[in-house]
Amino acid sequence: MEHDREVWTAWPVSWSAIWIGTLAAVAVGLIIGLIGTALGAHEVARFVDWKKVRVIGLVFSVGGAFFAFVVGGWVAARIAGILRSEPAMLHGAIVWLTALPILIALATVGVSEGAGGWYGGLSGVPVWAAAVPPVDPLFAKAIRNTALATVVALLIGLVGAVIGGWMASGEPMTFTHYRRRDVTTRRVGVKV
Repeated sequence: MEHDREVWTAWPVSWSAIWIGTLAAVAVGLIIGLIGTALGAHEVARFVDWKKVRVIGLVFSVGGAFFAFVVGGWVAARIAGILRSEPAMLHGAIVWLTALPILIALATVGVSEGAGGWYGGLSGVPVWAAAVPPVDPLFAKAIRNTALATVVALLIGLVGAVIGGWMASGEPMTFTHYRRRDVTTRRVGVKV
């Protein structure tokens, strides 16, 4: 009696490609952040009122977080030589996960402000400021807004990393391609 068993196949993970993609994402993020600082978009780091944030600051914050990780995910998937979208997107997501401790370390030593400020909430409140309870409600509001902006930038970075990996795979960027992949490859005569 033969039993049908489900067989799991692990996706190979290329750690050298992931580390290079991570370094590429951090480097591009730093370059975009420095360009944003040079253009005066650095005011996003700590703000109290959303209405006072300049458009150029938002463009560099959102765009910088997104495009830095698009590059990182793309580099990782291309170096790994991945031709399927799923493992390529996985490599992009792992680039994002690998970059998080690096971004936290950079924020801890104070580099997040020079890198565009969109990851300013990773460093939290300095010890000297946390020792005294905030009397000023604007200070508490600024910390809240900075944390919110950091969460949004991190999630947008994750989306960028996954899209970058997907782009590097060369597969069409449609959600129905996965369901029709076997049909189209059989028609063409390519063995999967």
